[in-house]
Amino acid sequence: MTGYEVDLEQFAAFRWGVDARPPFDWAAVTPDDAKAFLMAFAREKAFATTTRRKVACLRTFFRFLVRDGRVADNPFARLRGPKLPKPLPKVFSKDEVRRFLEAPVFDLARRRAAGLAVSQHEEYACLRDAALFEMLYSTGCRISEVIALSWRQIRFDNGSVIVFGKGGKQRLCILGKPACKALQTLRAAAEGLFPDGGADAANVFLNERGLAFTPREAQRRMKRWLAAADLPHDLTPHKLRHSFATHLLDAGADLRSVQEMLGHSSLATTQIYTHVSVERLKDEYMKAHPRAR
Repeated sequence: MTGYEVDLEQFAAFRWGVDARPPFDWAAVTPDDAKAFLMAFAREKAFATTTRRKVACLRTFFRFLVRDGRVADNPFARLRGPKLPKPLPKVFSKDEVRRFLEAPVFDLARRRAAGLAVSQHEEYACLRDAALFEMLYSTGCRISEVIALSWRQIRFDNGSVIVFGKGGKQRLCILGKPACKALQTLRAAAEGLFPDGGADAANVFLNERGLAFTPREAQRRMKRWLAAADLPHDLTPHKLRHSFATHLLDAGADLRSVQEMLGHSSLATTQIYTHVSVERLKDEYMKAHPRAR
């Protein structure tokens, strides 16, 4: 029996009783019956996804009956299932961020210490990755915003960068000292490897052939450094943006300031990170407080 058939049988048992047998008088079903069916699942604390699937199944079934001329109206037409809870974004811990950001430079130092040959292009790739991920975590930018940067958009004198976000909106982002240092090291390497690699108009992030670096290449390189840092392989560049926001709010940053730094047009979009912070606090409370349970 398919899930579709199970849902129809379940509604028939609810409406006419568990001992009822077909044929059923589907034309007798009212919107109140449909609503009562939904409320029964709410009382049983059924998963929202399960309830929504059953409502969708019955809505589709009655739509067929209406089209076939067997019933006049669809009692489920205006009924919507419960809202699905928004999953909390997965974030790095502060220690995980440190391990991940240090991985490219540590790998470069390890290879040199072991006497292994490191080409200019390999060195550039490690320095580029270090600068890229430092910048993502330092600014909270999207990967697409950072990949598109040219050197002229970065102000090393005051540690800031102007990025173009969704809809071409400009915003000012702050660069921490580690990010500034990594970017300056990267620029020096680019100048020594590519013609005009460090020019104001040049892309900040290039691949080993001197072409513009792509988000797909960044994701591929991230997998390498996640493995080197012994971190879950499913973490993505966007998780650094989530981590940026969560760590700021954990440390007491103002929500509206974080909204501005992320480039969110709505404060509601930023508020999900406050939920992450609360969940983290609750976890710590439950682990540590003697009267938590």
